[in-house]
Amino acid sequence: MRPLATFDARDSEPTIVTAGTILTVDENNPTAEAMLTAGGRILAVGSRTEVESAAEAAGLDPVRADYPDATIVPGFIDAHAHPLMYGQLLTWVDVGPAEAKNIPEIVELLREGAKKLPAGVPIRGFGYEQRNLEERRHPTRHELDQVATDREVYIMNASGHGGVVNSFTLEKYGVTKDTPNPEGGEFFRDADGELTGELSDAACNVLTGLHGVKIGHHGPNFHLADEPAEHQRQMDLVQREFLAGGVTAIGDAQVSQREFAAYLAMADRGALNMRVSIYFLSHLLDQVIDLGFTGPFGNAFLSAAGIKLYADGTLGGWTAYFPDGYLGDPCRKGQLYHEPREYTELVRKAHGAGLQTATHAQSPIAIKMVVDAIELALQDRPDSDARHRIEHCGLPATEEVARMAELGIRPVNQTQHYYNWGEGVEQAVGTPGERFNPLGEFRDAGVPITISSDAPVAEPRPLEAIQAAVTRVTRRGAKLGPDSLRISPAEALRGHTLEGAISIGREAELGSLEAGKRADFVVLGASPLDVDGADIAAIPVLETWVDGTVRFTAGE
Repeated sequence: MRPLATFDARDSEPTIVTAGTILTVDENNPTAEAMLTAGGRILAVGSRTEVESAAEAAGLDPVRADYPDATIVPGFIDAHAHPLMYGQLLTWVDVGPAEAKNIPEIVELLREGAKKLPAGVPIRGFGYEQRNLEERRHPTRHELDQVATDREVYIMNASGHGGVVNSFTLEKYGVTKDTPNPEGGEFFRDADGELTGELSDAACNVLTGLHGVKIGHHGPNFHLADEPAEHQRQMDLVQREFLAGGVTAIGDAQVSQREFAAYLAMADRGALNMRVSIYFLSHLLDQVIDLGFTGPFGNAFLSAAGIKLYADGTLGGWTAYFPDGYLGDPCRKGQLYHEPREYTELVRKAHGAGLQTATHAQSPIAIKMVVDAIELALQDRPDSDARHRIEHCGLPATEEVARMAELGIRPVNQTQHYYNWGEGVEQAVGTPGERFNPLGEFRDAGVPITISSDAPVAEPRPLEAIQAAVTRVTRRGAKLGPDSLRISPAEALRGHTLEGAISIGREAELGSLEAGKRADFVVLGASPLDVDGADIAAIPVLETWVDGTVRFTAGE
């Protein structure tokens, strides 16, 4: 049994929690029968007899929470997500693959959604991925004109880095076939030079405003403004979705003033029921340093973690940087968000101030730029525990994987990306695409594995992400790459719990079930280590506990 932690009995009602199996993700005590919790903490972990004896020795009279047919695991850590954006999309029309298999079905879904909106209110949809559609292409503005010609219609691509608008939207914002493409974005045109309605990255400024996050402003611009009260409604919706998936803590990987204000408002009204570690966008780097947000800041539910940067775009939207062009379209090359010298200076400044960096990078060239910059920063100020992150880290060269191990760089991967559109990456870049998120290579090189959702690019469903990591089988049933890229269920579970906690710098209190840590855990209908790999995603989440309190119950 792990040692008993210090406890003040006035904090809350003590509870003994038992289950058929408790998977602790603690190397020294990997399985248990029971836990003693109180005051939001775990006090003891071990057999039922040991835990009951510990409660008696401490003079406690705990209540019981027994789950004889269930498995308990640590609360899942989603180290890279975009909650506010996800919350916004939950108020839009879902046109993803589960709802629409072709463009006419997208149009019909939008038409139905429009019936619920007042006249003139923009119609917004999300989640389509062109390679999942029967037509294998983006919808066009003319097809969205079938939804409405008197107000804006916009559907966001699953990548979050662009989408398609109707003709009304282009006309409203004065975009014509002669409008030049903005730096870092594109208004797409057909063979005759006519606008198709598709737009990407910085071109989305027509929707989100010129002062958003974009090229020259440290990242893609994809957040649409709503009233603060609407943002609170959206955050309430999205928080329940995370808890329903068993997620108890997240890393918000794109925090600007808008997101920060939303979190502060949630905290003010006592509505935060999951833990949030925030990564401020790099255009705020100087302000973060000036305000002193470079050390521990915040509380158990809302805290500062580091700085988010962008190296290139997305593989799903073909904006990741491939200067020789994409196999699927040689005219598309993607882009870097910063020249290497500029990017290196940003990393050097952040690291010098003691800040962890988390950089979005997908292509081999972009990933190398990140590794080079971190190496130089560590030479300037050595730190064996800097934990700089590479977000997504989709297609790293083998030599960069080795360097990541040497430098202590932590990739934060999203296996649901290849579950949802892994074939599309192969179509985009050719055979190397089968290595998309090469978790097996990371393991073999000694690079720690962290798994997250990137919600709303994928739903925050950790069990689906674990299944994808274990099988590397896509939504369409295709196997992506050799078995050497797969990892075991135990490795995947660790990647979505303890390694996630390490990646956000909170392993002292989260990520495993040990005495002294926060009482954050998930009650599952079966063990992800025992069922067939292809069935892991189907395991039901029965309850999610945060701080020793039930925050989600299935069916309620």
